[in-house]
Amino acid sequence: MNLDSIVLYVDNINKNIDFYTRLFDCDPVLLSPTFAQLNCVDNIQISLKLASQLNPKSSVKGGGTELSLHMPDKVSFDSLFNTWKQLGVQFEQECQTAVYGHNFVAKDPDEHRIRVFTQSV
Repeated sequence: MNLDSIVLYVDNINKNIDFYTRLFDCDPVLLSPTFAQLNCVDNIQISLKLASQLNPKSSVKGGGTELSLHMPDKVSFDSLFNTWKQLGVQFEQECQTAVYGHNFVAKDPDEHRIRVFTQSV
């Protein structure tokens, strides 16, 4: 398992892209009008997501983050999901397929989000 990125929920994506690219002197990759990645830290990406377009929705405002964990394949993804379920982990969203692959969203005791995904083949 690899920690993939830190996702920051933002109200204005363009304003935040400008801020972070200046702050870290890096180039953004705009993946959609609501999502951008900043490849400015070794081995982890800072991502910006338009708060109004989150799926599933979140009431977190300012300071909200989402840990994103990449699994190497569907088998390890399914295994981790089943293990966490057996451990009683709370899920904001159970397994589903999105444009980027398979994912689920777990919650820690303070309801911070932990999204686990594997890319579609």
